[in-house]
Amino acid sequence: MNELEQLAADRTAHNAFMHYNHIELDSVEKDRAVFRLTIRPESKNPYGLLHGGAIYTLADNATGAAAHTDGRFYVTQTSSLHFLRNQGEGTVYATATVRHRGKATCLTTVDITSESGKLLATGEFTFFCVDKAVMDQKVNEKG
Repeated sequence: MNELEQLAADRTAHNAFMHYNHIELDSVEKDRAVFRLTIRPESKNPYGLLHGGAIYTLADNATGAAAHTDGRFYVTQTSSLHFLRNQGEGTVYATATVRHRGKATCLTTVDITSESGKLLATGEFTFFCVDKAVMDQKVNEKG
């Protein structure tokens, strides 16, 4: 495991919401990350298809991981996700890439695909760079 993969693994280890939704890191490299979700009964909506919230959570985690590959810390600022089709079983993948890095923001794109490569959803996420020490302090104040 290279240093970037180790940093991503350490960061995702503390992401309880990601684990609660059974989302896993597949791969990470500079300005790119791939996450996967194997559909389970609790991942589905009442129609037996993958819940839109699960798709969004998968996309948010993948784009966030791609943004974080520069070593800075980010929170989601805005997003736009277009749902195109759905499925009720198998594994889906979120492939995220960084399109632009600024001083305070990072723009990413994401494609959610089936195992066969069919496009299920696509979108853009903008992340805002934060000071980790300030964020840690806020968490500790609420503790």
